[in-house]
Amino acid sequence: METSVPSSKDASPQRPVKLDDAFSMTKFGVYNLYLIAISGIILAAVLLETLGISYVLPVAECDLLLTTREKGVVSAISFAGIIFSSHLWGFLADTRGRRAIIMPTLFLAFASSALSSLTTNFWLITLMRFLTGFFMYTPCERLSMDCFLSDSVSGSSATIYAYLGEFHGKGNCSRAIMGASFVFGVGSLLLPLIAWSIINQEWEFTIPVLNVIYRPWRLFLVVCSLPSLVSALALLRLPESPKYLLSRGREAETVAILHSMYRWNSRSRDPPLVLTGVLQETEAEQTKVRREEAANGKSVVGLLKQMWHQTAPLFMGTYLRRTTIICVLQFGIFLTSSGMYMFFPDILNRIAAQQGKGVERITTCNAVYATRVDIRELVNVSNGTARPDLCHQKLDISAYEHSFVLEAIYAIGFAVIGLIINAVGRLPILLFVFTLCGTCGILIVYIDLPLLAIWFYMILLSCGFSVNVVNACAVDLFPTNLRAMAICISLMFGRLGSIVGSNLVGFLLDTHCELTFWISGLLLVGCGMLSFFIPNIYKRQPSERFSVSSR
Repeated sequence: METSVPSSKDASPQRPVKLDDAFSMTKFGVYNLYLIAISGIILAAVLLETLGISYVLPVAECDLLLTTREKGVVSAISFAGIIFSSHLWGFLADTRGRRAIIMPTLFLAFASSALSSLTTNFWLITLMRFLTGFFMYTPCERLSMDCFLSDSVSGSSATIYAYLGEFHGKGNCSRAIMGASFVFGVGSLLLPLIAWSIINQEWEFTIPVLNVIYRPWRLFLVVCSLPSLVSALALLRLPESPKYLLSRGREAETVAILHSMYRWNSRSRDPPLVLTGVLQETEAEQTKVRREEAANGKSVVGLLKQMWHQTAPLFMGTYLRRTTIICVLQFGIFLTSSGMYMFFPDILNRIAAQQGKGVERITTCNAVYATRVDIRELVNVSNGTARPDLCHQKLDISAYEHSFVLEAIYAIGFAVIGLIINAVGRLPILLFVFTLCGTCGILIVYIDLPLLAIWFYMILLSCGFSVNVVNACAVDLFPTNLRAMAICISLMFGRLGSIVGSNLVGFLLDTHCELTFWISGLLLVGCGMLSFFIPNIYKRQPSERFSVSSR
């Protein structure tokens, strides 16, 4: 027998209702749009903070005296900070509150990123970029939110997706997440435009107290950190997640938030919302006991014990093979899509430098070899300043143009995959993406037409399309109580791949450039072969929902 949900225009119920029904009564309006916008800005902040540094390194190498290997370390260190902190922040968000963790880490991420713009050497910027990643509110957490799990959102933004989803019922949850993903997509497209508008300016001034020559790339780092500050300030107007509060037994606060949502969303002629209470959601007894123990635990040992209970089952029994396959696939994807991306503007700038000298036909690696310099030899011993005639203060316009095209390819590609995945199936998509991208990565070594090589490079980096498809596979491979943690652990291995990839390029680029592309290309082809061994990969899911998430 179906029960009707009272609308806000009818007489308000005089008895407690389910939380999903209460969300329906508050309507979908300004409050929800505000939440979606802020969540999207936070997701965009993650992108700007982690990938924005790739535009800085080619023009900051002389100011910071960075070798190519050190560039690899700096570009990867934010991902290392994310890995170190993600489990902790996620556990605290699950036991102490979503907003209680998101907001302070946003402020701290802004502070560390802004301070990194004032650094003067490799060790200082490495430390500050590590702290930026550490506070990048990108936790792994155990979630029961249905729309979060079924939509396979990226673990790199798990908490903000959880926070956003827990203000919506099942009917609007996916729409809210897609809205935030759209805002994130806009931020992705704006990244190269922001970099071009700031980094290629011609100005500088000296800060005597700090002995810092302030150039446009330093301002760019500050601008990249501003979304963290803006979203943190915006969160001051928002409460804790109502679903989280209800799970903690704080029903009165949950009801107050629902009334506030209704006031934001309703028109002046709408009747006031009268809500007497919200029904507690059912929960497995074992989950409830563990959650209460985690919330009441104060010792570090207790926290580590609870974190272990959340993670250990994934590496035991039948789940071990599944977890291993998913983690290896994400490692390979991120090694290329993020690790190789961090040197994309730098390599394009080197190719443009050779073209500027009149060289029309040259392979990518020969362009790299022709432009390599030893930063240590650039320093003038007499005054300790770098020689400006050999230092790049700008990026060639083609680097920004192709970066913008790459982001547009990602935006369109995610949308297309979302439309065809149910009809085509996951295995054909994985095989196509892995094989095409891997083959292009290998062919880059031999192509001596710079423009064609750049397009093949962009196709290589497009392997990031597979991230969401692999996440969708993980949703079906693990039960509800392990699903979110499985996705998160796999994406932690993906971030590890980003670190390995960035350092691999930094270590090999100037001396064994061809090997760099061979490794990434063959690894992707290997991932394509491994896709055949994903359990149930041949089975299609006609009811599956698929959302766009961050790379």
